[in-house]
Amino acid sequence: MILPAITPRFAALGEPYSTAIPARPLPAPSLLHVNAALADQLGLSPSIASPEFIALMAGNTAWPGYESRASVYAGHQFGQFVPQLGDGRALLIAEIDDRNGQPQEVQLKGAGPTPYSRHADGRAVLRSSIREYLCSEAMHGLGIPTTRALALVGSPQPVRRETVETAAVVCRVAPSFLRFGHFEFWYYRGETERLKPLADLLIDQHFPEFTGKPDRHALWLTEVVRRTAVLMAHWQAVGFCHGVMNTDNFSALGLTIDYGPFGFLDAFDSHHICNHSDDSGRYAWDRQPVIGHWNATKLLQACLPLLADEPKAAVERAQPIADSYPDAYGKAMLKQWTAKLGLREVRDGDETLINGWLNLMQSSRADFTRSWRHLSRVKANEDGPAHGLRDEILDLVALDAWIPDYRSRLRAEQSEDAERAVRMNAVNPKYVLRNHLAQRSIERAEAGDLSEVATLFELLQRPFDEQPAFEAYAAEPPPEARMIEVSCSS
Repeated sequence: MILPAITPRFAALGEPYSTAIPARPLPAPSLLHVNAALADQLGLSPSIASPEFIALMAGNTAWPGYESRASVYAGHQFGQFVPQLGDGRALLIAEIDDRNGQPQEVQLKGAGPTPYSRHADGRAVLRSSIREYLCSEAMHGLGIPTTRALALVGSPQPVRRETVETAAVVCRVAPSFLRFGHFEFWYYRGETERLKPLADLLIDQHFPEFTGKPDRHALWLTEVVRRTAVLMAHWQAVGFCHGVMNTDNFSALGLTIDYGPFGFLDAFDSHHICNHSDDSGRYAWDRQPVIGHWNATKLLQACLPLLADEPKAAVERAQPIADSYPDAYGKAMLKQWTAKLGLREVRDGDETLINGWLNLMQSSRADFTRSWRHLSRVKANEDGPAHGLRDEILDLVALDAWIPDYRSRLRAEQSEDAERAVRMNAVNPKYVLRNHLAQRSIERAEAGDLSEVATLFELLQRPFDEQPAFEAYAAEPPPEARMIEVSCSS
């Protein structure tokens, strides 16, 4: 098996940023699914069916020329600072360039204990591994910045969580797995001289336009804050709930990272909490934009020594960067909502129209994904009720009051129905990874049937397409599946 050449970048920083440690071999590994398109992008496609590839994805063999390693970081978890976390069950097994010459890091999740496992076993279970594998690629299909999933490997090895389950490993890929927490670790330890090598590594590899500039760190932080704001708008627009928005789960590149307890909204409740461990609702859907801002301020605080030598001057430079978040988020979110409504431009009064629609969905507990999709059927020049929407919205009086304003707004920009429907269906997905769909694939996989994992994987590559053969996957969850709960072990 010929693998892409190693190009150490993060590994070149050495200790104490990370610790070299081998993966713990996984007994009797089997390849449950592989992302052939991503494998080809990485230059791996000829070897993805080989025993050598399976051994590599299981952590049973090392990538030639690279010592696998776990990195150390800190983080604010549910608002409380934890001074040392780190890759407790993740190992960086390679740093390569893809076919386009872009840097990529290859990481195994569930490959055994590391120095940062905090007495845990370092393993992942099949249940959580399927969820991460499917959702990271579902988000990619939605056009949302995310880490990617390359391969899913299973094993009969027992692993105890709430019950005894079987082990699995997800191979995930990203341009960088550096998080806000990597910078927090060194800042709170008082070893602020360690911040610059981390920041310059990111800048040189991923923001080369800033390399060498005296204010490169301020430029990078400004861009990360902007990307974080835009990412939050992406999440809100598709009804995605992260569940554990700790600073150690926020990417320094603005990617969606760490799919633990997550979910897509079914019946719309703006206060929906997807993680049953989140007792206070800190990470509810409507709180996500605020938490994104809060997390960005924690990154800025950790990077104050990069902005100026004097603390007061550093704060003065950081404040406008922090203050840029609300405007960046507001513009990104307004752009998302107006596109989902089929509007070509933003006009005065659009926020009232948007809020009216969201309130309609909220009061009716309408299905988030289906309701947005049905809007494309509204005719601008018709009078009377919007028949498709009347199957989704229970408050028909309020719906019939809102629809004329919507039609009037469409006519104001001379919207043409067929063309607008195409645009709306390109931003309002028909298919998302609903919890009950993921759960069904998990239950079948646990019984030895991987067909549903494969079906969902293919379906979610094209979430905006009709795909008539899979119409049932766009349905609301059945009543018995509407209360599926996920936790941090998910």
